Amino acid sequence: MRHPVLKYVRVRDYLRSLVTHELAVGDAIPSERLLCERFGVSRMTVRQAVDALVVDGLLEREQGRGTFVAPTKLDLEVRLSSFGEEMRRRGMEPSSKVLATEEVTASSDIADALELLPGERVFYLYRVRYADGEPMAIEQTWVPSRLAPSFFADGAPDSVYGELRSRGLEPDWGEDTVAATEVDPEDAGLLGLRPGRAVLRLTRRTFAGEIACAYSRSSYRADRYMLWVPLRAPKRTLTPRAAPDGNGQSAGGEPRDGHAGHGQAGDGQAGDRQAGDVAQTEAGSPATRVLR
Repeated sequence: MRHPVLKYVRVRDYLRSLVTHELAVGDAIPSERLLCERFGVSRMTVRQAVDALVVDGLLEREQGRGTFVAPTKLDLEVRLSSFGEEMRRRGMEPSSKVLATEEVTASSDIADALELLPGERVFYLYRVRYADGEPMAIEQTWVPSRLAPSFFADGAPDSVYGELRSRGLEPDWGEDTVAATEVDPEDAGLLGLRPGRAVLRLTRRTFAGEIACAYSRSSYRADRYMLWVPLRAPKRTLTPRAAPDGNGQSAGGEPRDGHAGHGQAGDGQAGDRQAGDVAQTEAGSPATRVLR
């Protein structure tokens, strides 16, 4: 069993090196026949090696054409920043194609997301987002009209967040939902994808303090993005101990002597400090605020 595995690993690592150091995006990899001859392995072993690199996102298959070097995927880190800010951070030049700018009556789902009353007006922005001239995402954004009067007075803003900041609304937290689906025919044409290819759909509510200031729905090309989420261990919950009653007993009914009483008093003080810690954690934790 070990021998075939070693052969598969050799072929995989050879192809990985080719992709990393010699081939460019869109280049074809060597044929199965050449790889079989070079390494003295079966076609099944070669396909196993290629499959692994397709799963890793380094290669992509095109039906009837062959296997090619895939474009580098960008990590879609869930952070509260605009598309333009993210692309510039990666050294890429962002641009947009505006498809619609209008003021409309919020539908029921949009009104709920923005915490508006039925019938309130919102500004609607629909555009394709590009990085270095390549379509990367489709973005629809709604902003309450009462928060940003004349939002489109000078045309579509380059940055929705930037425009909100200029009006004294600083986006400082939000809620995201991410799902993987097949692209619909209209979006496929805008993103340069074949119908049926995968996209990442991200829905976001953005807040400035306690004010819902923007709601957006975006579709990202799954062949150019992978979701990256930082994790951390949960903090231990601090629970204050009950203070002793007037009879010298704790809430659990345990008596105290002079020595124990001193210790209990100390524990009570520690409990007060713990209670203060809990209150501070709950009030100041961004995670607590996001999970409304």
